[in-house]
Formats: sequence, C-alpha cells, structure tokens
Amino acid sequence: MSEPAAPRRSPWRRLWRAGRPRATRAQVLAGILCAALGFGFVVQVRQTSTSGLSDLRETDLVRILDDTTERGDRLQEELDSLQATRRQLTEGSDSAQAAAQAAEQRAQEYGLLAGTLPAHGPGIVATITDPDAAVRSTNLIQFVQELRDAGAEAIQIGSTRVVAETAFTDTTGAVLVDGATERAPYVVSVIGDPATLSTALDIPGGVRETLRSAGADLEVRNAAGADGVQVDALHAVSAPQYARPASPEPSASTG
Repeated sequence: MSEPAAPRRSPWRRLWRAGRPRATRAQVLAGILCAALGFGFVVQVRQTSTSGLSDLRETDLVRILDDTTERGDRLQEELDSLQATRRQLTEGSDSAQAAAQAAEQRAQEYGLLAGTLPAHGPGIVATITDPDAAVRSTNLIQFVQELRDAGAEAIQIGSTRVVAETAFTDTTGAVLVDGATERAPYVVSVIGDPATLSTALDIPGGVRETLRSAGADLEVRNAAGADGVQVDALHAVSAPQYARPASPEPSASTG
C-alpha cells in the first residue's frame, strides 16, 4: 500500500515565504540594545524632572523657604497699602488731600528706587579686601545681584549709588562703577533685612567662595535699627530720549 503524497504548496505561498524578512541574530541584538537605551533615556528624563529641590541641602531649603516667606510678606504689605490708598481715594471725604499724600509717598518710593534720594535703615556693611587687585567687574555684578535677590532696597559701593541701570566695567587695578573708579577695599552699604542679606552672601558656592577663589576676602557687619546704614550717594537721572508713557489698555468693564 503506497504512502499518501505530501500536500503541495502554492507558488504564491512559497514566494511569500522566500521574500519575507528574516530576523538575524545581529538584528535581534540591535533591537534589544535599542530597547535598553530607550528605557534608560526615559528613566533619566524622569529622574531629572523630579530632582530639583530634592538635591539641595537642608540649610539651602530653609533659606529658600525663608526668602519666599519674606517676599510673600512684603508683597502682602504692599497689597494692603495699595488697598488702603484706594479706599482713601474712593471713599474718603477729602479725596484731593489723600491723592496728594499718596502721590508724595509714591514719589519718595520711586526716588529711593531710582537713587535720587538718600536712604537710611537696617542693613549690612560689607567690605571686600583685595590685596592682589584680582576682583573684576563680574565679581561685583554677582555681588549686587545676590543682594538684590535677598531683598536689598538701596545699595552703595564706595561713593557710587547702585541702581538698576548701573554699569560695571573693568579697568587697571580697579572697577568702574557708573564711570567712577572704585578700588579695594570695596565698601558696600546695603539697606534691607540684615539676617537675610548676610545669609545670602554665605550661600555655598556663592559670592564669598567666588571672592575667596579670586584671592579676595569678605567681611560683613550687621547694622540693625532705623539709622543702621546710611546710603547717601545719589544717582543722576537723565530724561529718556525715546521712551514715552504708554496709555493703559481699557479694561473690559469700562463702558
């Protein structure tokens, strides 16, 4: 009795089997490596996005929390003051006098910020000694920026008032601050919260360490009380050449 013949495959099926891609060992290995690389990339991205504050030390976190709380308190005080002024202007019996007082108060605040009025108050006096004349303008810019971040309200370097538009330029053995030559020791008078200002200068990897690496040294003296620090240098304000006040956009409620 003869055995049954094997079923014959169709030509199209044999052509498909011959032409379909076949995974080689190298392709499989490359696929595994790509999958592992993708998994590692995703893990790294997630770790980077979730690290942030978790990498900081406890002292740095406490400082950041204190700074944030203090700024929130200052903004709340400013908000309360503005709301009280608004009530005086809209509800008071003598709105003209209230408006004049508010305008005078605003003028004094802007004068302090612009450096056109002398100032006094609690703060610190920082002295930078630089025996090798290695301090550059970038060091003073970092110094001022750190003070501003800590809430400094008035700053004076030597005999020069520091404002928003103050320029720092290097020169031989000194630094030009708004065109005035300032040499070591640099005496910086700052009005603000003494504890916050002093802490800001001692941040690890911050101003003090940068100055020390340049061969300079920093000494900070706290001066509490209303007359603790005197900032009496004035900044000459020039009239803007191009900028003009822009009209405020009408509010949606304005009919």
